[in-house]
Amino acid sequence: MKLTKRILSAAAVCLLWLSVWQLGAMAIKQQILLPTPLETFTALINLAKTATFYKAVLLSLGRIVLGFSLGVIFGCLGAVLADKSKIFDAVTAPVLKIIKAVPVASFIILALVWFYSDTLPIFIAFLMVLPMIWSTVLSGLRNIDKKYLELAEIYRLSHIKTFFNIKLPFILPSFVSTTLTALGFAWKSGIAAEVLCRPDVSLGTMLQEAKIYISTPDVFALTAVVAILSLILEAVIKKFLRRYSDDKNR
Repeated sequence: MKLTKRILSAAAVCLLWLSVWQLGAMAIKQQILLPTPLETFTALINLAKTATFYKAVLLSLGRIVLGFSLGVIFGCLGAVLADKSKIFDAVTAPVLKIIKAVPVASFIILALVWFYSDTLPIFIAFLMVLPMIWSTVLSGLRNIDKKYLELAEIYRLSHIKTFFNIKLPFILPSFVSTTLTALGFAWKSGIAAEVLCRPDVSLGTMLQEAKIYISTPDVFALTAVVAILSLILEAVIKKFLRRYSDDKNR
């Protein structure tokens, strides 16, 4: 019954906003400014009939997931090294602050000079994820109760066993939450990078071309695809992380 209520509630909310959208489009009466839901859906169907659309989806997903994964890996490694070495922490801390402070658009423009269009979205996604994961893991490592670490020393646990049996379960909840947030940032910044650098085949390139040719229904349809893919990707990562977290807590 609860599942049915949730589905009905979600459907009612969607119907409400579709109605608002339809009424707004009818009031404006200009497809170039605001297409109707039907026009947007028709544009989506037409896109789905092309092989280029599916290739763009796969390539965009691949680039951004790769950048996200690299950001998570190097963020974790950097945090562990910063926790072990005060010198390393002092040297890298200003860099992380700069990355956090500078707008993503500035990094994209700068990176256009350094990277090919196909690799730039990977770099931007990596750059957005790295400081978030780094800060969360480092904060978690530094806030572990010293008593647990003292017990590890008493029982002469190796560094690896200490990390996986004591440190990892402690930092895992905050890590899961930050990873899901970082995924959203990686996806949005990666698509923005594609819009500006325009790889040969990508969702960002298709968005930019639809804008240039003033095909607003295509812009809306592609935006919907980007949003749906983001939700699907987040659900998949969340399920994986939650399952891993539950297994570690047993």
